[in-house]
Amino acid sequence: MRILKNLFEKNRKWARRIKESDPDFFARLSKQQNPEYLWIGCSDSRVPANEIVDMLPGEIFVHRNIANLVIHTDLNCLSVIQYAVDVLKIKHIIVCGHYGCGGIQAAMDDKEHGLIDNWLQNIKEVYRYNQVRIDALQNEQEKINLLCELNVVEQVANTCHTTIVQRAWKSGQELAVHGWIYSIEDGILKDLNVCVTNPDEISQTHRIK
Repeated sequence: MRILKNLFEKNRKWARRIKESDPDFFARLSKQQNPEYLWIGCSDSRVPANEIVDMLPGEIFVHRNIANLVIHTDLNCLSVIQYAVDVLKIKHIIVCGHYGCGGIQAAMDDKEHGLIDNWLQNIKEVYRYNQVRIDALQNEQEKINLLCELNVVEQVANTCHTTIVQRAWKSGQELAVHGWIYSIEDGILKDLNVCVTNPDEISQTHRIK
């Protein structure tokens, strides 16, 4: 029970399959980390970054939290972004939400959830900004799914407003920030047509001179 033997067995089988298909894979992987992508996604166990885009270990740098938030006081997330941008020199930051997100649902109800309510305040703010548009919908699931999309758009903006991303653009570094959403029901990604590649595409208020 303490050792979780089944997971170690699965790990050995997985490593064996990889080595059978590519004997030098782990040797190469151990020598460098050179991904082009940073994925900021939800902690939901049904939304695994590598599997969704069919990428192997080493091809995508990942940060996940409840409801895929980028908060300017979250040093964990900001540290990941800085390492990805400044050290790994990634070219794309992908903020990916998913429909039916539990964090989004929790933010929209009026129940107490404990410590997480402090985290969910950030989603409630997105709801407040867009309340008229969301409340105009009749179906509750449609409301939740729209807020899932709008939350991604807001987190893309938050990512672009960081000093890390703006400093990279200022130095001429190639960097694009994308907003996507994933459907657990069919496994398909949707591009929300949000892609920011330079400071001219963000609000004047948030630009750093």
